[in-house]
Amino acid sequence: MEKPKTVKMTAGDRTFYVLVDVFLIFIFVIILIPMWSTVAQSFRPNGYLYSYLEAMFRPWDWKIDAYKALLGNAGFLTAFWNSLKILIFGVVTALFLTVPLSYCMSVQDLPGRKLLNWYVLIPYLFNIGLIPTYLVVTGLGFTDHLASVFIPGAVGTYNCLIMRGFFEGIPESLKESARIDGAAEWYVLISIILPLSKPILMSIGLFYGVNFWNDFMHPLLYIQNSYLQPLPILLRNILLGASMSEVVEATAFGDAPVEAIKAASVFLSAIPMIIAYPFIQKYFTKGTMLGAVKG
Repeated sequence: MEKPKTVKMTAGDRTFYVLVDVFLIFIFVIILIPMWSTVAQSFRPNGYLYSYLEAMFRPWDWKIDAYKALLGNAGFLTAFWNSLKILIFGVVTALFLTVPLSYCMSVQDLPGRKLLNWYVLIPYLFNIGLIPTYLVVTGLGFTDHLASVFIPGAVGTYNCLIMRGFFEGIPESLKESARIDGAAEWYVLISIILPLSKPILMSIGLFYGVNFWNDFMHPLLYIQNSYLQPLPILLRNILLGASMSEVVEATAFGDAPVEAIKAASVFLSAIPMIIAYPFIQKYFTKGTMLGAVKG
């Protein structure tokens, strides 16, 4: 059996790949340094004499006082739990609404399909603004409710277009065979389309999840009850050094240094996304690339 021929790299190719590697390493270092600085600062004990730079390379001096203070604080745990509920219910609601809408937009012989596509696209091109959105959300009675955080952004036009492109890439013969057997359209979606759509569901779910977890503006506008405020609001109060009487007492963090509390709160707020991303990453590129082929 003849061995496949390999293309030899020229000196220019090697130089190009070396430059790309150097550039990527440079970007990695730029990202790593502030992250490592934040982690080191979060473990900084009270009354630490060394500078921030020296603390980054002295892990044997680190203490977990800031993490113990945060995790032992009822206000922080309440805010974390509120953000977690927003994340879970928000992703479920967003996918529940986005999937059928995107599927309808992808059905070629659907009556009024072009009108539906324009109906979804126009609000994306012409944003109505903050005041009408506020009036609608408050008029529906969502004030001081966690639904006010994820309902306004439950259907993203960009996510719908990506998912529509993915659905259009699924062979039409699979859908037609189920329809010939008498399957209803909802059965085609649930039994044929969704089992083949795991990459795009994971990718779009990640988009929604990151958006809901980091959302700051919606809870700031619609949630006045201190016990319903999510983590971004508490994190804002900590980072700005503002009064935290809305959620926690100002002295509730004990003797932990303020700078360590700030860094630890930033790090803890990123943990859910750090945990979720490795499991979704293998679907991420495939889902977004396939979804971008059409549409």
